[in-house]
Amino acid sequence: MNKYPYQQLKEIAIQRASGDIKLAGNKKLKIYGLLSCASGKRMKSENRIFFQSVTEAVNLGYRPCARCLLRDYQNWKNGLV
Repeated sequence: MNKYPYQQLKEIAIQRASGDIKLAGNKKLKIYGLLSCASGKRMKSENRIFFQSVTEAVNLGYRPCARCLLRDYQNWKNGLV
């Protein structure tokens, strides 16, 4: 558990505002998606992880969200990625 959660949240907010963070993911489900995705907004904060790019998420073994990245998800599901 982070001893200073406020500082961590502040750093994430700065990175989001600067465009360094573009995607979020669920550590348990290994799914990544857009920051604006309704499904992603419902996840528990302890399961949340942030990515700078799709390449970073994919290299870490995450798959696209079926809700906000439907085309990417369909390609992943059909093995076209």
